[in-house]
Amino acid sequence: MSDRATPSKVNLKDAFATFSDHWSPKVAGEINDAQVKLAKFEGKFEWHHHDNEDELFLVIAGTMRMGLRTGHVDVGPGEFIIIPHGIEHRPEGLDGECHVVLLEPKTTVNTGNVVTEKTVTELDRL
Repeated sequence: MSDRATPSKVNLKDAFATFSDHWSPKVAGEINDAQVKLAKFEGKFEWHHHDNEDELFLVIAGTMRMGLRTGHVDVGPGEFIIIPHGIEHRPEGLDGECHVVLLEPKTTVNTGNVVTEKTVTELDRL
């Protein structure tokens, strides 16, 4: 008998409806040494980078602008962008709220190399 939990599906629309706070990722699942996190973005985040962790941002609803020191990239529903570790970036929810799925190592802190009022070290689970 396996000690792993029985697999279950996650309905993204329902999961996003369970919270309203912005810039506070929620753990929706785990895969190997990574977590699948859901977050709502609105307005601009902080410029930061991650020394060791790459991040995947998959937009589900709204539009996210990924600020990069070399310019910005707008990411719409059904699109994703991968930010390699060491690259300074600043996500932004454009034109209101943006719903994003993040795939990143469990060690990732949302504000990376900076600590601000938006830093979340203890993540809620959905």
